[in-house]
Amino acid sequence: MVEIDGKLISLDVFEKRFVCDLNACKGACCVEGDSGAPLEEEEIDLIEDNLEKIKPYMRAEGLAEIEKTGVFYMDQDNEPVTTLVNNAECAFVFFDENNITKCAIEAAYNNGDITYKKPISCHLYPIRVKKLTNYVALNYSHWNICNDACKLGKSLDVKTFKFLKEPIIRKWGADFYEKLESVDQELEKRN
Repeated sequence: MVEIDGKLISLDVFEKRFVCDLNACKGACCVEGDSGAPLEEEEIDLIEDNLEKIKPYMRAEGLAEIEKTGVFYMDQDNEPVTTLVNNAECAFVFFDENNITKCAIEAAYNNGDITYKKPISCHLYPIRVKKLTNYVALNYSHWNICNDACKLGKSLDVKTFKFLKEPIIRKWGADFYEKLESVDQELEKRN
């Protein structure tokens, strides 16, 4: 672990290679798991405020579940997460012509309908953020459904934090990303 600006970062974030391979996994992370996507409190408001512009991109099943239970629920850790359809896929999932999962929130963003891209937890994956007493921990989360992403990242030699440059800057700013690059250079020198 290294510490930067009150964040404890797993060395795996620097050492593991990762590049999403949607053609291989079909976006399985949006349809599998034990709960919805983790949400920050302000993201609930962003989704609710933009819901009418997101709805045209959603499937009927997702719309029905959101109408019934809202855009989020509290998971087993008492944290807000996106609503699920049939305790499986995220309510905001739709499938493209190749049966690859897509996000209705991100589709609305990509089409210029809203300015909120998608939940930061989704954007940062496979980094998972955990709040500790005095720190925030950034851990690399290995999930078997991402084995193809690990293979692709290894073949392209793309470190996880470099693959996640955009969401890291979105969440913590360019200065923090530059500090990650500096740490990475120091770690490289040691090897």
